[in-house]
Amino acid sequence: MSVGIVSAGRVGTALGEALDRVGHVVFGCSAVSDASLARARTRLPDAAVLPAAEVAARSELLVLAVPDAELPALVQGLARTGAVSPGTLVLHTSGANGVGVLAPLAGNGVVTMAVHPAMTFSGKPEDTERLSSACFGITAADEIGFAIAQSLVLEIGGEPVGVREDARTLYHAALAHGSNHLVTVVNDALDALRTALADTELTGQQPVESRPGGVAERVLAPLLSAALDNVLRSGPAALTGPVARGDADMVDAHLQALTALDDDLAAGYRALSLRSAQRTGATHIVDRLRRQS
Repeated sequence: MSVGIVSAGRVGTALGEALDRVGHVVFGCSAVSDASLARARTRLPDAAVLPAAEVAARSELLVLAVPDAELPALVQGLARTGAVSPGTLVLHTSGANGVGVLAPLAGNGVVTMAVHPAMTFSGKPEDTERLSSACFGITAADEIGFAIAQSLVLEIGGEPVGVREDARTLYHAALAHGSNHLVTVVNDALDALRTALADTELTGQQPVESRPGGVAERVLAPLLSAALDNVLRSGPAALTGPVARGDADMVDAHLQALTALDDDLAAGYRALSLRSAQRTGATHIVDRLRRQS
């Protein structure tokens, strides 16, 4: 198919590149920022950079890959100008939105689909490779739309997963909680670990730098990998450490050490310890943490 991308952000570029690799023709994309223009030139070199309305008018498959908050206004604008031709396949990549946001474009044979890759994007070429191992949350207005969306996902090597229209926000919240908050937790842990591993006369270690691949990262990486593997295999039973052992005094000691370093970091630890204690049924830890808050 003739594919148009609005816009050449991290997701749009990766999806456009993936579709191009399986034989579709990405003829054009919209790009405004310097970063988007650079991505379009390097990763979609055969695609012309065009206004969004022109991309829409010439597309057999129109991919709307803009941020969640920008999608409704974009759709309204395309509908108002009549830019989308009858019979066009239109999909958006927003996780939080279902197919209802595309309703202004529906009709005249236009097929609308919500196709969200459950993946994090860095803006680098490896994003495209990751799509072949990703699941895609699909919502469509009817069986035809779902079948088309499913086929497109399978074509680029992904796994299609149906998501109800009324469950899109919960679906998106779950993904954000699992991935985005993981990044925050790991960064907090690295900050504390760098301080703990700081230079001392006894160890003779050099100051621990805040950089990718540093000592703190090397210490934490295998532990994180094992923990993630364990929880995906074993669920709540994978939890270890003082909360799982019911050691409330050690949790208190951790909180004292973290508070001395950073009150906000300690508050995050307290909140997650409380949630972990609720999952393990450690009611004495739950009660103690609630009294402290």
